[in-house]
Amino acid sequence: METIIYVALILIVLVAIALWYVGQRLPKQDEDPLSQRLAEFSQRGEAVSLDEIELSQPFTERVIYPILRQLGEMAAKNTPQNALQETTRKLELAGKAGAIDAPMFLASRFVAAGVLGVLVFAIAAFSIFAQPLSRAFLYGLIAAALGFFLPQMWLSEQIKKRQLEIRKAMPDALDLLTICVEAGLGFDAAMSNVAEKWDNELSLAFARAIREIQLGKVRREALKSMAERIDLPEMTSFVAAIIQSEQLGVSMAKVLRIQADQMRMRRRQLAEELAHQAPVKMLVPMVVFIFPSIFIVLMTPAVLRIMSSNIFGGG
Repeated sequence: METIIYVALILIVLVAIALWYVGQRLPKQDEDPLSQRLAEFSQRGEAVSLDEIELSQPFTERVIYPILRQLGEMAAKNTPQNALQETTRKLELAGKAGAIDAPMFLASRFVAAGVLGVLVFAIAAFSIFAQPLSRAFLYGLIAAALGFFLPQMWLSEQIKKRQLEIRKAMPDALDLLTICVEAGLGFDAAMSNVAEKWDNELSLAFARAIREIQLGKVRREALKSMAERIDLPEMTSFVAAIIQSEQLGVSMAKVLRIQADQMRMRRRQLAEELAHQAPVKMLVPMVVFIFPSIFIVLMTPAVLRIMSSNIFGGG
C-alpha cells in the first residue's frame, strides 16, 4: 500500500511540474485585446480594472486554451510536417478549422490520453476494487491509448456528419441555383442567395467561396478549393460541370438543372441503400436484447408452473 501511495505522489508531483513548466513558457498576452475590452467598458461608463476584465473571460479562454496552445506548439515541433498537413486537412473537412488548428488538436489528443490514463489508473489502484499495481498501470496505459485516439475518432465522425449534411442539402441548393440563374442572376449572385437563405454546412461553404471570389480569387480556383474542403464526389462533379460549362460556353441553367436531377437521384439511391442496411443493423439488437426478453416473458410462467407442480420432485 505504501508503494502505491508513493507512486501516486510521484505522479502528482510530475503533473504539477509539467503544468508549472508550461505556464512559465506561455507567451505573454498582447495588450491590444485588453485595451479593446477596457475601451468597451469605458464606453459603458463602468469603472473596471484590467484584472476585472481579464477575469470576465471564460475559464477556458483564460486557462485551458493557452495551455493547450503551448502544448500544441511543443507537440508540433516533434511532429512530421505531413502529419500536421493531414490534420489540418481533416479539420477543414470537418468544418472545424476556424475553431481549432492542428497544434491545438494534437495537444487535445495528448491531454485526453494523460487525463484518461491517470484517471483509470487511480480508480484501478485506489478504489474499493483495487487491483495490483502492475495491473492498474496496464489499465492506465490502455486507457491512455484509447484517450489518444478518441479525438481522432471524433474528428472522423464529424467529417462523415458534415459530408452527409452537405449531400442531403445539395439537390435543394442546386434547384435554387437553377431558379436564380434562369431568373437572370449571375452564378455568383445565385450562390450568395443560397448562402443567405440557409444556415447549414453547404451554405457556409458557398459563402466562403463567394468571399474568396470577392477578394480576387479566380472563380475556377475558388470552386476547386471548395470541392477540396468538402471532398464529396457529388461536389467534385458539380464543380467540374460548372467549370466546363464556363469554358465551353454551355448554358449554365441547363447544366445546373442536369446536376440537380443527378443529385436528387443520388439522394434517393442513398436513402434506398440505408433502408436495405436497416434489417442487418437491427439483427444484433434483436438477438441480444429483444429475443431474450421475449423468451423470458413466454417461458417464465411455464417454468413456474412446472416448479410449483413438483413434476421432477418425485414421490
